[in-house]
Order: sequence, then C-alpha cells, then structure tokens
Amino acid sequence: MDKLLYGSAYYAEYLPYDRVDTDMAMMHAAHHNVVRIAESTWSTLEPQPGVFDFTQVDRALDAAEAAGISVIVGTPTYAVPAWLVASHPDVLAETASGPGRYGARQIMDITNPAYLFHAERVIRELLGHTARRGAVIGFQIDNETKHYGVASLDVQRAFVKHLRTRFDDDLVAMNAAFGLDYWSNRIDAWEDFPDVRGTINGSLAGAFESFRRGLVDEFLGWQAGIVREYARADQFITQNFDFDWAPGWSYGLQPSVNHFTAARAVSLAGTDIYHPTQSSLTGREIAFGGDMTRSIKGGENYLVLETQAQGQMGWLPFPGQLRLQAYSHLASGALGVMYWHWHSIHNSFETYWKGLLSHDFEPNPTYLESGVVGEEWDRHCASLVGLRKTNRVAVMVSNESLTALQWATIETGFPNGIFGTSISYNDVLRWVYDALFDLNVEVDFIPVDATDLHRYSMILTPALYTSPESMLNGLADFVRDGGHLVSTFRLGVADEHVKVWHDKAPHALTTTFGMTYNQFTKPDGARLKPCGALGNATSIVDSEALHLLELLRPAEGTQVLATYDHPAWGDYAAITRNAVGEGTATYLGTMTSPEALREVLELTLRGAGLWGWAQDLSSSTPTVRVRRGVNARGNEVTYLLNYSGSPVSLPSPVEGASVLSGGEWIRTGGDLRIEAWDLAILEG
Repeated sequence: MDKLLYGSAYYAEYLPYDRVDTDMAMMHAAHHNVVRIAESTWSTLEPQPGVFDFTQVDRALDAAEAAGISVIVGTPTYAVPAWLVASHPDVLAETASGPGRYGARQIMDITNPAYLFHAERVIRELLGHTARRGAVIGFQIDNETKHYGVASLDVQRAFVKHLRTRFDDDLVAMNAAFGLDYWSNRIDAWEDFPDVRGTINGSLAGAFESFRRGLVDEFLGWQAGIVREYARADQFITQNFDFDWAPGWSYGLQPSVNHFTAARAVSLAGTDIYHPTQSSLTGREIAFGGDMTRSIKGGENYLVLETQAQGQMGWLPFPGQLRLQAYSHLASGALGVMYWHWHSIHNSFETYWKGLLSHDFEPNPTYLESGVVGEEWDRHCASLVGLRKTNRVAVMVSNESLTALQWATIETGFPNGIFGTSISYNDVLRWVYDALFDLNVEVDFIPVDATDLHRYSMILTPALYTSPESMLNGLADFVRDGGHLVSTFRLGVADEHVKVWHDKAPHALTTTFGMTYNQFTKPDGARLKPCGALGNATSIVDSEALHLLELLRPAEGTQVLATYDHPAWGDYAAITRNAVGEGTATYLGTMTSPEALREVLELTLRGAGLWGWAQDLSSSTPTVRVRRGVNARGNEVTYLLNYSGSPVSLPSPVEGASVLSGGEWIRTGGDLRIEAWDLAILEG
C-alpha cells in the first residue's frame, strides 16, 4: 500500500436516521480514508431466504466513493439471521453446555451444511454486487472466527475419522498415545467411540481441541476461495483475528484458533486489539497484538481492523492518548488503524461500547483528536508506511500447551475449578513478553513447529508443556550452535499427545540446561536467594517465588543464579544457567516478580550481545518504549513512545529527522523532549 489506512467500522443499518452523507463528510474532514461495512448485517442484506436487499450497502458505497473514502466489505457470516435458525435449528452450535439458543452472534456451527449453503449464497450475492466497485479495496472474511465450542455428533464423527487417519486406523496405537487404559477409558472399536464432551483424558481432549482449531482453518480457507472468484487482483482478503480475553481486554494466545495456520487463508492479516487506557495505558497490549499479527504472516505488515475509540466504561482516552495509541500500532508494523466503530449504537448489547462519535453524533475531543492523527498520517505517510522489522529475539508459542495447561493447570495439576483456580498459559506468556517489552526488546512470535530457529540469537519458551521430541531436539541444537535459550517451568513435560515423558525432566534437554528435577510443589512462602552472576541483583533479594516451585538439581558446572529461601527447599536451585559451547540455556523453575525476571533477561541479553542503548533507556527513562524498523523507502525509523502523564527529557539516542516536528534534524545526544502521552519519531 502507498498510504496508511485510517478509519472505522460503519453501519448505516444502525443509524436512527439517514445521515450517511454527513458522516462521510465528517470522516473526510478528519482525514479518515477507509470504512469497513456489512460484516454483521446478514439479516438486513437477506431479510428472507433468497431475498436480497443491498440498499444500505449501496448507500454507504455511493457516499464513500463521493467522499474519496475506501471501503472494506465484510462477509456477513458471523451473525446468523433469525429465519435461518427457524428453518434449520441445527445451524446453532451444540457445545458442552448443550444445544445453542438464538440471540448472540458467533453461535453457529461452522461445519453445518445448511449454514454453509446459505452462507455461500449471501457471500456470492454480496461479492457479485460489490467487488467491481472502485472504492472497494479489500474483503474481510467473517469476523473474529473461532470454532465456538461446537461439539455436535456430526463434528465428533468427523473427529473420529480424523483420528483414524492420524493413527492409520490403529486403535492400539491411539489407546497407547492417549493413555486410555486409565479408568477403563480404552476404546476397542471405532464404533464405540464415546461422546468427547465427557472425557476426563487431557490427551483426547487436547486432540479434539486441535481438531476444532483445524475447522477454523478449513472454514476460512473455504470462504477465501469463494471471495477470490470475485476479487480483483488489487483487492486484498483479510480476517479479523482476535486474542484471549482474560482480564477484560486483548491478552494472550487465542485458545480457539491457531493463528499461524489460519492466516494462510488471507493475503493480509488483520486483527482487533483492545487494551486498558487512561492511567493504565502501557502500550503492552498494543505491542503484543501487533507482534503476534505481524508474525503469523512471516513478518509482513498487517491491518488493525478494530481498536477502541471511546470504548467501554473507563476507556475514554486522556487527551493525547488516542494519537499515541494510533502511532503505537504503526510502530509494530501496522498499515493502518480502524476504530470500532464510527458512531455509538443507540440500543442493544453494545450501546455503551462507544464509537468515535457519541450518541449525539456531534464532534467531541476524541473525534477531533482523530483528525489530528489523520492529517499527520496524510502529511508524513512516506516516513511511516510499511515499517518492517528484523528481530533477533523470538518467543515460541503453543496452542497445544495452552490447552494442556487448562487440563493440567500449573498450580493444581487438575482442570481449573476442581481443586481451585490457577494461573494460565497466557499468564506465563504475558509475564515473559511484558518483561521483554519493558526492556525495549522487540520480538517475533514463532510456532512450536518452526524450522528456522537459527535466524534468531535468542529464543524464549514460556510454559512449553507439550511438544514433539523433534522440537526439543531442535532447541538443543539451537543452543549447541551458539543460540541463547530461556525457558520457564513446565517445559518439555509431555509429548505431542500430552502424555508425560517417563524419563528425567526436562525431557531431551537435561544436558542442555545442565540440571534436572523430579519434584515440584507450591511455594508455601518460599522466596528467592540470588547467587552467582545475579548475586548482586537487589530486585531478586527476598523476592517471592510464585505459584509453582520446580526443585532443580544442577549438574556440576551449571551456574546457579538463584536458590529457594525456604526451610525445606533451600538446597534446591530456582534459576540456572548452563553454557553449551558458545550458547547458553537459562531455566526458571518458578515464576518471579517482573523485576526479578528482567534481571535474568538482562544477564542473558548482555551475554548474547543483544543489550544496547534501547535497553539502557529502559532503566534511565522507564516510561519511554522504543520500537524500530525500516520504512517502505528503506530508511531506519525509531519510535520513542512516552506512556506517561508527565513529560520526559532525554538525550536523543539516534540521529535523524524528527518526522512530527517539521523534519528538524536531531543529532545523537541532542536534547529531546517528549510531552505527556506523546511520542517522537526519528527517520535516519
């Protein structure tokens, strides 16, 4: 793209009166250049089976073309109309909770033949009606697609067929892989396969969850194939990938989708990213979501299809924050930002998930600030568009480990709720990612089956509970060849079938880490005692050990970085570091405070030659985050983002033209002042 996209989702269908031309004029005045339409309006587009009404689509397209605004058309398949459910009740997903009921969105069975028939018909009608319109630059297939917990008998029959293929029709092999002899769960005839919803076997449950994630891949591939029949060569196909919604905003790996495989269906990855704001704005969620979405397409740029404008209660941005947030997305490699949504809805579920305009449709400070962003993006597009990154640090993520640790939770070993609640896989992932972000270390995400590990100098594996032995061997080779590995507790516990290995832990990596363990427990008040290379790390002294203790026994020659300060467990290591040739392997047997984790990461980063001025800045100016890359015209660009309500002054860490200050040339070491909730961009 030769421009940055900036705009919002727009639904003429929801307006209390006709104001489409007025809205487009307001968008144009604020330098917005794109809207996203149609993806949640199936019942309006097709009020009865085979009866189509594109009046609202045409109104939006006509007004957008007249205003010079581009349009992304969404297929409307994620919210089914009432007539479809009335005629075919089985289109609603049957889940572990039983049959579905009509009302909410995203309640359908994406494998149901009736659903697919009617979905294909409305997609073809909509695409045939819009694909040749000049304003249409791309298509969004479905929205935030997941498997929606579908567990109908049809889906379970398909799962059994999948297992028969996976195990070459060998029931003995399947029973052995999943350990189904336990509690008489053994299956000795395919015809006897039980309802998976009642299983107590985490291996079988994990296989079913992986299968259901594959259904999403198939569904998106199917939709993309239809869209490609109509799309022009210059129109992209995207999807709005979302994340786990743990604490009330975009948080971690999506449990119901493997983004790396699902993204193969699209030409441009899209995402929605929601996050705390006001005094809680840190930039972490924006960076996490951006880094993940960029990574699922091999480092390509992506589009933020949804993020908040005013958002839900408590998210109304302070003055300057909407602008800072918009630039934060660009700093991760986004090609543009679109708000959910243009105008606030006057009824129903999202009445108070407020858009850019409030219920009165009048200009407000948030809308006016978006105009500042839009004008700057028009003016400085050549410096900002197409930021690409070459990162030397990667975080390995695993949907399979996420699922497994829902069944064998970190603190109890049992499913959540049976013997209490536990931290999740995503809590560990974000503990690691947030520490890197706070150190200004930019990362890529890689899947557990990645084959190009050696392109990185440092790899981190948070809670990689389950993985094929080949991947563990790959990590050992990575270290042996000079790489630097940092792993946390619950590494290499189980194979790809979630069956626990029956040798020394961590399986296949005891030599790499120079330690082993065969017991673990809850902290019971244990604290950390730093030693060795971290002996002077004051942030670790008396720091709590959190959630789990693995009682590590280091081999001779392995560095012990911390032990447990506890009357029973004081003889065991908590954190170890082992040199293997030019590489190192660092292991954390417990969860620590963020400050203690940063100390461990600093030691590894310095040893790997990855510590530089950006990391020094994380200590001297802790509210300023650094994001870097190369723009579309080949120049190095440095973002300095101040997530703080106070201004900061610092010597410029790089030399370049200040993009947002009229191109003023700033020399290295020159005075640089960044106002509260503001940023500086230097183009070298």
